Amino acid sequence: QVQLVESGGGLVQPGGSLRLSCAASGSIFRLYGMAWYRQAPGKQRESVASITSGGIPNYADFVKGRFTISRDNAKDTVTVYLQMNNLKPEDTAVYYCNKLPGATLDYWGQGTQVTVSS
Repeated sequence: QVQLVESGGGLVQPGGSLRLSCAASGSIFRLYGMAWYRQAPGKQRESVASITSGGIPNYADFVKGRFTISRDNAKDTVTVYLQMNNLKPEDTAVYYCNKLPGATLDYWGQGTQVTVSS
């Protein structure tokens, strides 16, 4: 059964850091590129960063130099990380993981809330 479980969010001051984790259960995820998305209140969901099955990352311009995506392809669960540094108030959103843009599953996890505020 496919399952996406995001964790690691929280409240952080501007300039702070958080590390998000996404546990994608199902060995099939080892074959997929994965991505982190976010959705702020009143805004559409947007892609933040992606990583191919082979580990090649790609970033949205607004997080380049601040966020780092990585993955751990374990046997039955793929874990995708998002290290977020120098956080800004505009990074406040619910963060989700899923397959690459254009190939996302209809199923989305519950997401993890990131709030950047002083």
